Amino acid sequence: MKLLEPGAELDGFTIEECIHSGGMAHIYRVHYTLSSNDGARDPGFSLAMKVPRMTAGDGAENIVSFEVEHQIMQVLTGTHVPRFVAAGDLENVPYLVMEYVYGKTLEHWLDAPQRTSVDELARLGAAVALAVHSLHQQNTVHLDLKPANVLIRDDGSAVLLDFGLSCNALYPDLLAEQLRKAVGSPAWIAPEQVVGVRGDPRSDIFAVGVMLYQLATGELPFGAPQTTGGLRQRLWMDPTPPRKLQPELPEWMQEVILRCLEPEAAKRYPSAAHLAFDLRHPEQVTVTQRGQNTRGTGFGTHFKRWLKAAGMQYQPSPLPSHQIEEVPIVMVAIPHKDVSDATLYSLRQAVARSLGTRPGARLACVTVISPGQTSTSSDSNSETSVQRKYIASLRQWAQPLDMPGRQTSYHVLESGDVAQALVNYAVGNEVSVIVMGAATHGLKTQRFVATVPIKVAMEAPCTVILVKQALPFELLSDEGETIAPPWNKDLDAPF
Repeated sequence: MKLLEPGAELDGFTIEECIHSGGMAHIYRVHYTLSSNDGARDPGFSLAMKVPRMTAGDGAENIVSFEVEHQIMQVLTGTHVPRFVAAGDLENVPYLVMEYVYGKTLEHWLDAPQRTSVDELARLGAAVALAVHSLHQQNTVHLDLKPANVLIRDDGSAVLLDFGLSCNALYPDLLAEQLRKAVGSPAWIAPEQVVGVRGDPRSDIFAVGVMLYQLATGELPFGAPQTTGGLRQRLWMDPTPPRKLQPELPEWMQEVILRCLEPEAAKRYPSAAHLAFDLRHPEQVTVTQRGQNTRGTGFGTHFKRWLKAAGMQYQPSPLPSHQIEEVPIVMVAIPHKDVSDATLYSLRQAVARSLGTRPGARLACVTVISPGQTSTSSDSNSETSVQRKYIASLRQWAQPLDMPGRQTSYHVLESGDVAQALVNYAVGNEVSVIVMGAATHGLKTQRFVATVPIKVAMEAPCTVILVKQALPFELLSDEGETIAPPWNKDLDAPF
């Protein structure tokens, strides 16, 4: 289809300028054509129209992609995707009208003359990961994430664009049915996509890793191969360690990037929420050989992977939402005042049950202290000193859980409103389950004044497990363990 001219009308929309002309579609700014009922039709936001290319030289995938995007955009919700407005059918003129989102794509940072700082890199990566997680919660895998398809608003949030190659697990996968080849942009495509896997949300995590690598080093980790043989190399090959190209890059950031780029999906982050967590809390990242290595992976490892990849073939994927439910971020709120040893023990038992047999689950141990506790100390390094004392106590509380290989992090929050601090933490870190002690005293008072557990249970965006003391302390003393952490009595706070 030829380019539409500015001023032309199409199904009640007036065409403005063409803002993008790509290999698969043209995108125009549009607005509703003025009419007597224009006020009733105005959605209250700017509009863009996407029209697929349909000339003689264009492939059938353009039409298939249009049908896929039309199908998926109607069911996606949330702030991380453009709002769907209208669509035209294939018999007349196919088009999609959606919200025009203001912002800059990640290409803006790649084209900038100066290298993206580590703090900015972490901020951008976390925003993209949270947007991807929102998509996966809706059983959709993007499968074509690249800098041109990720837009960053002025408030720092990310919006994902172009769902023509995406897969929604609740709808027929038209691309898989009609195109028997790897579908995606060669530089960002995940290894499993090369062999036809289109439903694994960890494929999007791989693409986020490619973009982080680009932003950190200015180079693509695997180049931009155009042949099937070139694409298959990423089934066993690792990229050059980012710190070899940029020595000033911290080890924790290389750890994050290379974990995203693992050839086997099972070795990557289990969900995009876990990736966002590490990018928001770099001090909690456990650096392994992966983050320290600057020499690259040896031939022996690559050869073993090559042998394994030789037999790799398509395997159906479970629902994305089910996959991420199996790897929750579990938050436990640990009080440090007026708490019995038996309650601390019961909290630990409840956490163990919540984590269960989920090897990919993450535990975040959180306590809230008063904002004045650090400022009143005479120690010149009082804030660091106080934080360290509480973190040491949190570590001692968690030690009996004995979770080798499981990621556990420790956080001390400062707030005068304990309940709100816990809720804000849960919202900001995509927490799936909150475990906390239940108030067992003052039941009459609770009818009129909400306690911290009640406030959290009412406002939290996730499941809240309230734990009552399950065992008397006398029965625990036989185990020969110290249950209560050595809280510093001079640092008591409301929670």
